[in-house]
Amino acid sequence: MFDELIDIKENNIFYLDYELLSILLKDMTTGKNILWGTDNYINHGMNYSHNCEIKMEQIVMFNGNVIKPRIKKSKTEQIKRVKDKGEVFTPSWICNKQNNIIDSEWFHRKNVFNTEICGGWKTNKNKIAFPNDRNWKDYIKNKRIEITCGEAPYLVSRYDTTTGKVIQVTDRIGLLDRKLRIVNENVDDIDEWIKYALLCYKSVYGYEWQGDSLLIARENMLYTFCDNYKYKFNSLPSKEVLREVAFIIIWNIFQMDGLKYVIPYSCKNEEIINYTLFGEEKEKIECEGCKRGNCHLHNGIYVKVMNWDTNRKIKFISLIKLNKSKR
Repeated sequence: MFDELIDIKENNIFYLDYELLSILLKDMTTGKNILWGTDNYINHGMNYSHNCEIKMEQIVMFNGNVIKPRIKKSKTEQIKRVKDKGEVFTPSWICNKQNNIIDSEWFHRKNVFNTEICGGWKTNKNKIAFPNDRNWKDYIKNKRIEITCGEAPYLVSRYDTTTGKVIQVTDRIGLLDRKLRIVNENVDDIDEWIKYALLCYKSVYGYEWQGDSLLIARENMLYTFCDNYKYKFNSLPSKEVLREVAFIIIWNIFQMDGLKYVIPYSCKNEEIINYTLFGEEKEKIECEGCKRGNCHLHNGIYVKVMNWDTNRKIKFISLIKLNKSKR
């Protein structure tokens, strides 16, 4: 199942565990499935329209090759997605460079996980040392987010999204990859490893508009868990553990309009009827948030995420309010 390092096959997940793929398709805000979010698949039928849910039967069995990562898409389709949604994927060496900046701030020193070289990096093979005021558990709990994440190359780097080059577990540079490396270096007991690996997953977030890319991001996150588990213990995790990982992933890697903080296409223009002496008069009422460009006034469905510290659902936009109040 876990050999297709670039093009993950939905059929493989489906045949391994129907419920696992069903989980990966869920939108936790609406309780429905994530939306296609693009009309790139409309040639398969109207149920593949941008505002339709991605249904299991649309991507498995004879439809098992419908969804492909960007590197496997045709050049024509790649260009179209750039024009439609500004989809531009970042080379892994740039993801690494920017992730290194984050870690340089956190560790108070440079070249913690690797040293950058022209068009790439050289991995630091030594066990990661931590500052006197912080430890490895602090690092894996520290929260990170990749906005408009696409296939999530800043979080997990199973392959370079622009070249298709496979990256070995020990050389990966994603934000989640780094956290899992820390767990690999500090935990040997399987149960403890799973415990801290799940904490890593609870600490990283990402959102995306287009449903196919979002599903691939979720699959990449799931396969990353398997890759590290196999690297550490030379075996594969149970279905029960995979479902637990998937449940965290679908809360943390979610579909959202990044300008409005709502589910895509959920804002509505309403029409009301006023009754007067002269009969009926129809009045169109535009979404106030869309009309005024105010992200707090939309009538769409505001996205919810899980606060794992309290195990309570919160609106993602409430985090934006919080950050503004701190400035």
